[in-house]
Amino acid sequence: MKVVIAVDSFKGSLSSLELGQLIENGIKKIYENAEVKKVPIADGGEGTVEALVEGTKGQFVNVKVHDPLMRLIDAKYGIMGNNVAVIEMAEASGLPLLKPEERDLRKATTYGTGELIKDAIEKGCREFIIGIGGSATNDAGLGMMQALGYKFLDKDGEVLGYGGEIMGKVSEIDSREAIEALDKCKFFVACDVDNPFYGSKGAAHVYSRQKGADDEMVEYLDSSLQKLALTLKEKTGKDIADIPGAGAAGGLGGGFVAFLDGELKPGIDIILQEVGLAESIEGADFVITGEGRIDFQSIMGKAPMGVSKMSRDKGIPVIAIAGCVADDAGAMHDHGLDAFFSTINYPVSLEEAMNQERAGTFVEKNVEEIFRLIKVCEIKYKSR
Repeated sequence: MKVVIAVDSFKGSLSSLELGQLIENGIKKIYENAEVKKVPIADGGEGTVEALVEGTKGQFVNVKVHDPLMRLIDAKYGIMGNNVAVIEMAEASGLPLLKPEERDLRKATTYGTGELIKDAIEKGCREFIIGIGGSATNDAGLGMMQALGYKFLDKDGEVLGYGGEIMGKVSEIDSREAIEALDKCKFFVACDVDNPFYGSKGAAHVYSRQKGADDEMVEYLDSSLQKLALTLKEKTGKDIADIPGAGAAGGLGGGFVAFLDGELKPGIDIILQEVGLAESIEGADFVITGEGRIDFQSIMGKAPMGVSKMSRDKGIPVIAIAGCVADDAGAMHDHGLDAFFSTINYPVSLEEAMNQERAGTFVEKNVEEIFRLIKVCEIKYKSR
């Protein structure tokens, strides 16, 4: 028997790698000689760096960068075993880095995200996976590009500062001091929203209020994004106004496309391609997937959905495990997931359920029982 394990982390409890080992333990209590392949995965959000770096025997890199208000902080990114850099923009430019009273989208900048990219380029990376969730910014990636050597000038030729307040003032773009090798880099941007750059469904109107903007600020930012889109179209030839996902992370999605030819794709699609899941599941009898909670939202680009679709296309049965299975999780059956199971055996508090030791016991024991049932069915079938 060949079983492939591709499980997202149980957030706040067990990592993708830890779950993979526990599931393997449960399988081998029943199928001692089973071939078990563990493929750590994530969906492009929290835990992506850890899953990809640890799963490919890569390394973590700690570096000093600037936060959204240009204060020096410690941040981390990863370099996979194949020298692909994995960066979460929230490490340097995320909302949790600011106190509620500090949130000011006129000043907040993605400069620190650019510093992470710059450090990885200097370490030899030429391919990047960038997660852009959780931003504290609405500067369309101008700060990121400033850290990479770009200068933005106003109509008088003066160099502009940082933050969302410069978007509508950009008249000229000077890339002469862009860092070497930038034009040789490839950027895959994990983007799970389809918001355009500006407008009623754009970056400012949909996301800026949660980052501290009032109604007046929303209109100001939206107008600035519109002006910037026109400037970018004129100066770079890229019309990003209506590209799905251009409005993600305060316009950072659009910035990646305009300046760096970035590809905006669902996070899970990028991850599964990078870890080579399609190759790993060839010849598998079962694929095990899952996440902390399976519900209707799991259909919308979450890890189990991506794994299920890929496995279904190859005719491989898929079983999911989760700490919690919601009443509406049955919708997953229409999208390639054959069966799902909660790992909780009896009523416990949330705190106890998320305890690593307790959760690990639940996972291993329930997987053992699942494969015990498979073994019984196999024996019955062969005896006919």
